[in-house]
Amino acid sequence: MSPRRSGGPGQPVRRLLSATDGRSRGFLAATVLLGLAVTAAILAQAGLLAHALAAAAAGTGAAALRATLIALLAVVIGRAIAASGAEAAALRGAAAVKQRLRTRLVRHALALGPTWLGGQRDGEITALATGGLDALDSYFARYLPQLTLAVAVPFAVVVAVTSADWLSGVIIAVTLPLVPLFGALIGLHTRAQTRQSWQALARLSGHFLDVVQGLATLKAYGRASAQEQVIARVTGEYRRSVMATLRVAFMSALVLELSAALATALVAVEVGIRLLYGHLGYATALFVLLLTPEAFLPLRNAAAAFHASADGTAAARRAFEILDEPLPGPRTESHGEPGGQRRPAPADPDLRSQTIMLNGITVAYPGRGQPVLRGVNLTIGPGELITLAGPNGAGKSSLLSLLLGFTRPADGEILIGDVALTDLPADRWRSQIGWLPQRPALFGWTVADNIALGDPAASPAAIERAAALAGAAGFIEELPDGYDTVLDERALRLSAGQRQKIALARLFLRDAPLLLLDEPTAHLDPASAADVDATIGTLAAGRTVIVVSHRDLAARQPSGRLVHVSDGAVTEATPAVSAGPPPAARLTMPR
Repeated sequence: MSPRRSGGPGQPVRRLLSATDGRSRGFLAATVLLGLAVTAAILAQAGLLAHALAAAAAGTGAAALRATLIALLAVVIGRAIAASGAEAAALRGAAAVKQRLRTRLVRHALALGPTWLGGQRDGEITALATGGLDALDSYFARYLPQLTLAVAVPFAVVVAVTSADWLSGVIIAVTLPLVPLFGALIGLHTRAQTRQSWQALARLSGHFLDVVQGLATLKAYGRASAQEQVIARVTGEYRRSVMATLRVAFMSALVLELSAALATALVAVEVGIRLLYGHLGYATALFVLLLTPEAFLPLRNAAAAFHASADGTAAARRAFEILDEPLPGPRTESHGEPGGQRRPAPADPDLRSQTIMLNGITVAYPGRGQPVLRGVNLTIGPGELITLAGPNGAGKSSLLSLLLGFTRPADGEILIGDVALTDLPADRWRSQIGWLPQRPALFGWTVADNIALGDPAASPAAIERAAALAGAAGFIEELPDGYDTVLDERALRLSAGQRQKIALARLFLRDAPLLLLDEPTAHLDPASAADVDATIGTLAAGRTVIVVSHRDLAARQPSGRLVHVSDGAVTEATPAVSAGPPPAARLTMPR
């Protein structure tokens, strides 16, 4: 973790508050105001109760105390309403902050792209975006309100007690700092324990998800029982870390209660002695004794709420680490000129006529000693079909990732005509790209909805035509509900070739001028691979196509060329035959 992202211990708190919007700030402001109302109610309650008790001890009748008792009852009810209202407002504010933070986290994780997500544990991200951020309820609903009271109530009590009895006020003012001091010392240890607990939970979530996804493989190799032991070990680590955190929390409660009790005892002893010798009035002594515990109670409650909110702040710290990850590839918003002015976004280039040039591109990944690509220069003419060939790990997929904007080059630039790729908004750039990964993702939607991912506004007729062009119409029509058949998770009931053809139908429907295909036939049998090759040949008409493949697909196309990628370098195997689009007419989809 870089120092820039780690920050100090208070960084998550400051950034949580800065992540609030107008709606959540309104709820937090209401929480503070209601906390101040609770403070005023505490002072009024102590004053009224002391007056009533002193008057009753002096022999005043119940009728004379009726107004005081009614006012005391009203104050008690008002205090309860203000306290519950403060917690309700804090919960509403917490919900607004969680929604905003969760939305930012998911959007940023998606914007970081598959390259970044591929290096993360899926279970950790899932746990963070769900239960992890839900732990912020304790922070906003309990810790922040108690923090407000921990500042306002002790100050108000010290002022009120000092005005009634200066000696008691001095004792309270001297002993009060002991509670936050001990709380801070314990909090430092709690923060470290909570971070370990969160890391253990992230490991447990990630490993459990990996085991579930690979259960068939584990069963086939007889390793399922071994993974049970691994999960048991990781679960034990999480249990021990949680129990260690709870031990610290319980010990902190003991220390804080002891320090508050000793301070209250000092005030009670000196007040009792002076009351015994007649140096202090009965009403004043009652007022001081009633207010003294109130000065320490918010501090003890804030310390307890801090332990309850530690999981939320630990999750927020990890969320902000992810939000601080720089976005790769094209920019996501307009660049600012010096002086704070924004320059207009460049017009979208026409990829059917523009040349793509990679100039001196170098790509390096963390944890790898050598760059994956070094000083790569490559010119891609409009309408070309380029096959990228080379050994595994040579950097073929990294070239596609660069063009998709999922990877940021360490050096060099990519030009689309005379416009740098980094100057184009990512969404507008990717809207001109059709991408087929090695294992295309099919979702638990209908077949028609999966194809319509290429163009959500497409008509049913356009979807069926795209499926026919991709060679998928035959098996789709044989499904129980045809195009309305709902696929199972990851469409495992379909063959690899069928899944690939549905993904190709998306590309036909998208009608994008630039197609990036990452080993589309790598996992297919020869017959299915031949069908997909033929479909790609049809799909290439009027488009620029870059295929990562071990098959020499380019050799069978009139404008194809073969590019070798090896040891981070790119070499041309055959010269380009044509830099213009082929004579075949571009396929258009009916709407």
